[in-house]
Amino acid sequence: MEIVASGIRPTGNLHLGNYFGAVKSFLKMQDEYKCFFFIADWHSLTTHPNPANLRQSVKTILAEYLACGIDPEKATIYVQSDVREVAELYLYLNMNAYLGELERVTTFKEKVRSQPNNVNAGLLTYPTLMASDVIIHRAVKVPVGKDQEQNMEMMRKFARRFNNIYNVEFFPEPESFHLSDKAVKVPGLDGSGKMGKSEGNAIYLVDDEKTISKKVMSAVTDSGPTEPNSIKPEPIQNLFTMMEIVSGSDTYDYFNEKYNTCQIRYGDMKKQLAADINAFCAPIRAQINDMMNNGKYLEKVMTEGAAKASASAARTLSEVRQIIGFKA
Repeated sequence: MEIVASGIRPTGNLHLGNYFGAVKSFLKMQDEYKCFFFIADWHSLTTHPNPANLRQSVKTILAEYLACGIDPEKATIYVQSDVREVAELYLYLNMNAYLGELERVTTFKEKVRSQPNNVNAGLLTYPTLMASDVIIHRAVKVPVGKDQEQNMEMMRKFARRFNNIYNVEFFPEPESFHLSDKAVKVPGLDGSGKMGKSEGNAIYLVDDEKTISKKVMSAVTDSGPTEPNSIKPEPIQNLFTMMEIVSGSDTYDYFNEKYNTCQIRYGDMKKQLAADINAFCAPIRAQINDMMNNGKYLEKVMTEGAAKASASAARTLSEVRQIIGFKA
């Protein structure tokens, strides 16, 4: 069975963008592949999180994964820092990574611009840690968004370079996995871009009904179309895109027809959209709360996941050490 690996940083709650992106990919893949899904707590250290907050965030993300349907009986779910072999492989990959190529990574250049007082080595070598996370299991597929293609190419480059340096065919070059040819891009409701934590425009799976309604009702709109069948400006298209994702087709068609005939009432549309988002999130929110109150089960999942992931990583690292010339 083909192996898949992917993770998410514990930097806050999952939002609708995460769900319709990574989580739906995970749900599909756990039934078809041998999957390793991890909570990337080492990656989060580039932002120097408070230790207590880090531990709580790990617990929260795990509870949300499980509430969304990730099944520890089907997929291995673990915390990155519980698998120490990842750090050793990270060291070896860094020895073969070059400063120039790391500095050219788009996400690194963006961080240099946005946080010039915290340009640390972890940010620079982020791609090698990502590569280590995946190829430690010799994974062949990685469920990622299309904005991660550069990091995926770096991952393939590091795997290929290791093979070339040591004249082996050991690491496969992992491929990106997309849920469909047309990636689902969940928009933010602030009028531009996609939904994201850093953008402050996210609707989280744990948001209560009042919070969801407040966020949706504050979404950016305009005074409405003045010509039939007008092209929707981005803030309005974002509303319709969100409705297309969470509402029924009849609901979408109704408001789309109202827009095309210049009869749209954005207040009515937002109320309906808020109700539909809440209907979608409510059962997941209830499951998350149940999981968060079951600490023993979360600990059991983490312990068992760490054992499975460590066994897989140890097998890989034993061979890597022999290939390099160290004792296994």
